[in-house]
This record gives sequence, C-alpha cells and structure tokens, in this order.
Amino acid sequence: MNTNRRYALTDSQWERIKDLLPGRAGCVGVTAKNNRLFVDAVLYRYRAGIPWRDLPERFGDFRVVHLRHMRWSKSGVWERVLEVLSQDADNE
Repeated sequence: MNTNRRYALTDSQWERIKDLLPGRAGCVGVTAKNNRLFVDAVLYRYRAGIPWRDLPERFGDFRVVHLRHMRWSKSGVWERVLEVLSQDADNE
C-alpha cells in the first residue's frame, strides 16, 4: 500500500469538488491542469503536520504551492471545498 495515498483525495472526493475549483476548462484565465496535484499537496501538508518548506518535491516548488493556497483561501475556494467534503461522514 502506498502510504502517500492516505494524504490524497479519493477519486470520489475529487469528483465532488473538481468543478468548484478555479482554472478548470471553460473558465476565464489560465487553466490549471494540476488542480488535483495541488489539492493533494495542501492536504499532505496539513495531514502530515509539516511546514511548507518540507513539502515533498513531487508537489512542486513549496513557495508556489503556498502562494496558490493563500489565494484560494482569500477567495473562499477552500471554504466551498471543505463544505462539500465535510458532508461525507468518513472524512477525517
């Protein structure tokens, strides 16, 4: 079993939130093809309890991930995502 999967979204969770995220096809602006990797990076960081600078390289530059996280926080994206995911009793 890949222990890193415990930090990532399930396919079912991803399907429930993907249309809430900025940068999807059809939206004005840059299309973010890596939204799922980004969301998994943020979940990994919080669930592992690590500082941003210790984020594994596979998620990209931690400074870019942190900046994007802050933008999504300020614009209410995370609030909407967490509202949807919290409806699932299995989420920790």
